[in-house]
Amino acid sequence: MEQNATAVELSGITKRFPGIVANDGISFKLRKGEIHALLGENGAGKSTLMNILFGLYQPDEGEIRVNGMPTVIDGPSKAIELGIGMVHQHFKLVQPFTVAENIVLGSEPSKGGVINLKQANEKVKRLSEQYRLQVDPNMRIEDITVGMQQRVEILKTLYRGADILIFDEPTAVLTVQEIEELLEILRSLAAEGKSIIIITHKLKEVMALSNSVTVIRRGKVVGTVETKSTNERALAELMVGRSVSLQTEKSRREVGKVIFAAKDLQMKSNQNKLVLNGVSLEIRAGEILGIAGVDGNGQSELVQAITGMVKLSGGQVSINGKDITNQSPRQTGLAGISHIPEDRHKHGLVLDFTLSENVVLGNYFQKPFNNGGFLKYEEMDKLAHKLTTEFDVRSSGIHTHARSLSGGNQQKAIIARELWRNPSLLIAVQPTRGLDIGAIEYVQQRLRQARDEGKAILLISFELDELFELSDRIAVMYEGRIVGEVDPLNRDNQRLGMLMAGDTNA
Repeated sequence: MEQNATAVELSGITKRFPGIVANDGISFKLRKGEIHALLGENGAGKSTLMNILFGLYQPDEGEIRVNGMPTVIDGPSKAIELGIGMVHQHFKLVQPFTVAENIVLGSEPSKGGVINLKQANEKVKRLSEQYRLQVDPNMRIEDITVGMQQRVEILKTLYRGADILIFDEPTAVLTVQEIEELLEILRSLAAEGKSIIIITHKLKEVMALSNSVTVIRRGKVVGTVETKSTNERALAELMVGRSVSLQTEKSRREVGKVIFAAKDLQMKSNQNKLVLNGVSLEIRAGEILGIAGVDGNGQSELVQAITGMVKLSGGQVSINGKDITNQSPRQTGLAGISHIPEDRHKHGLVLDFTLSENVVLGNYFQKPFNNGGFLKYEEMDKLAHKLTTEFDVRSSGIHTHARSLSGGNQQKAIIARELWRNPSLLIAVQPTRGLDIGAIEYVQQRLRQARDEGKAILLISFELDELFELSDRIAVMYEGRIVGEVDPLNRDNQRLGMLMAGDTNA
């Protein structure tokens, strides 16, 4: 391979949408065999730029060169023809199809006009062995983990012959272990000569993985640096234009009366397995209770039980002394519970509703937004203006559809709405997932502020640093049970890890 040969060069790329310039004269260069991080705040224009490279958008101005040749990429099929593959933040997989069917979809091996599934399975098996991306070709997408689904997306691009790979926020939905596995996969792909662009805002991953970094702020490039010559603090300042701190001095706090109580919660899965097995916990006014645990140990079911999305088979849930066991989501909301959900698309937003409509979900049937069954759009708009300004939700206006916002701005809109509802109990599940460092700082500050105002907060996060930083107490869940507590003021990673692995003697 020619030393420092260029795989992709973008020159002066500009892309406008109504009311916003997403990319403003951006120039960017990817060398062959390197991992280049594209870093920036939510809504900075990173995904738009890569969607242009993959042919999903057309630039209004500028030139694209692939392997030194000027080209017009007028659609994804042209990008694939040029050896460009993209793994999107929200996977593009057909859930009822098998792994192999998804990988070969659109390029199926066939015999006499009939798809040859045996050959497809064999091809996928060979490819997964070649790139050490172990997957079972016969499993259905709906039955495999998110980390495995991501491997399927990567294999899809490699099956189509991609040498230039774009990853859009690839670790946003992965567990800690899956993130480590993915970073190893990306390193090995680069070592085999693939050229990789990773869109992210996670500074630790940038430092651990990339060879170089380009930082975009509000649609413009503010710097390109070699990773070895920079550090997290310098990148954070480039990204948000100011110094950022995610650490505060912690001390023992006075707490108030019990706001929320769960006693001996029991829940069975569709397969009759006990997914909540006697969970009991209390949260007091002015307290953040963090829940630690490997994903899939009952955290999601606990939240579903409290918010009324799934019925309990036993136990009691109460808020401010009132029994709300097995009440509907609307009733639990009216009782004083707000919920920042784990999956913002499934449970947080209606993607085809506007920002203005989304900020009143859960309250649209009440005054001042409803009068005799008719929505009062001027009141909805007033609230939307207030919240999007206060929480810096970046869009082309409050009548923008939620699906057109970046993932981070979607998250900020949900957090703004749930805090505005002034709950007694705020359930925050992965509240900073998909947010840039400036937004993380702001959200954590708002959660502390809500706690200081006397709210009870249940925080579920797979980011251990976040749990230790925000929580006043940390309970550990394993196989549907609370197996122990750790004190955030005396950080003991070893004991926490043992409890997360089910060692109740830790």
